Amino acid sequence: MLGEIEYNINQLFAQLGLESSDEAIEAFIRENQLPQETKLVDAPFWSEQQRAFLKEGFELNAVWVVPIDELNVRLHEDAMSE
Repeated sequence: MLGEIEYNINQLFAQLGLESSDEAIEAFIRENQLPQETKLVDAPFWSEQQRAFLKEGFELNAVWVVPIDELNVRLHEDAMSE
């Protein structure tokens, strides 16, 4: 849609109430790698509010799909390289 804001992973982290600097995001991803079979929304480190936002953002809100998908891929990098 014309004029629609494109959100990025830094804005996603801010929306989740997490530190949103590039360095903090890299540290979070490095320290929280998930097994391949664990869905992003089932990760043990999310609060219920964060989990609900991620699930709703992916299913219902197209503006958040790209950064949520990027986060999902990056949190599974170690599992995918095995």
